[in-house]
Amino acid sequence: MRSAQLHVVTYPTGRIGPEQFAVVEVDLPGPDELADGEVLVRNTWTSVDPGLRLRLRAAAPDGYFAAFPLRRAMDGILTVGEVLASRAAGFAPGDTVSHSLGWREHAVVRADEAAMNGIGTLRRLDLSAAEAQWYLGPLGPMGLTAYSGLAVVDALDGGGVLWVSAGAGAVGSLVAQIARELGHRVIATAGSTQKVAWLRDELGVEAFCYRDESLREGLARLAPDGIDIYFDNVGGDHLEAALDALRLHGRIALCGTVSDYEAQPRGPRNIFLATAKHLTLAGFRGSLHLDLQPEMEQRVGTWLRDGRVVHRESVYDGLASAPAAMADMLAGRTVGKTLVRL
Repeated sequence: MRSAQLHVVTYPTGRIGPEQFAVVEVDLPGPDELADGEVLVRNTWTSVDPGLRLRLRAAAPDGYFAAFPLRRAMDGILTVGEVLASRAAGFAPGDTVSHSLGWREHAVVRADEAAMNGIGTLRRLDLSAAEAQWYLGPLGPMGLTAYSGLAVVDALDGGGVLWVSAGAGAVGSLVAQIARELGHRVIATAGSTQKVAWLRDELGVEAFCYRDESLREGLARLAPDGIDIYFDNVGGDHLEAALDALRLHGRIALCGTVSDYEAQPRGPRNIFLATAKHLTLAGFRGSLHLDLQPEMEQRVGTWLRDGRVVHRESVYDGLASAPAAMADMLAGRTVGKTLVRL
């Protein structure tokens, strides 16, 4: 059978654009040509995440997922879809599944092959109380990243003043709401007044726009006595401001540094404050905390069904729109989880 895939044709320097990708028609095994253990999936939703930008380099950061190969199908991109045919036990035509072979219309997935430290391994999804694409957002990697980031800085018990950067993004908006439900006082930052209004009015957290008010001024206004926890999605000047604002024994969850994904990295100039204040800086990856997945799904799933956690999506249509979706997300033009509908 014929199917379309998105391939990287050249690694971007600076901002990404559609010229660095190509939609390619390829031959795949049809339903009657599958090998034992294989499942043919028609992809319906595919994820767009900031971390993918790190793999659009000739060499990805050490210890991270490898760079995407040129002119080949991309892997390690979470996707949901419908099973068309199966030669693997436990999967049948019509099942809705998640797997790691995204940015393509169809995928032949081996059911017994672990992917992305296990988070991308083929699995059936329960749609009795959730939309399929939620497993790419609040009930999937984004939810696990938010929840495990709070766990690694001992923030699941609540009670502190927590600042989350990129608060209107897929992870940041979940961090803000989960932390609020856990009993923290939450401050979120975003890059537009519209996003700040959404954070305040719909998510119920304090927020300010770092383009209208400096980070130090905004934090001093909202938290004059300092903060206890910083959830870092941005790095750079945001991390620097957090080091200033954190109180003694404060904690930082180092999730991402989107400020340098398309620019020259700039580290904080005041890193000695981590020593002076006895701070804890904890780097983490959600995919390495799969033990927290059931707990996260139970708690966040309940909050979603009760309307206490709000999930917003920025949806792009068609495989060819994925590069534009990523460019918009990295430029701060999307809100919540960025998705491509196939």
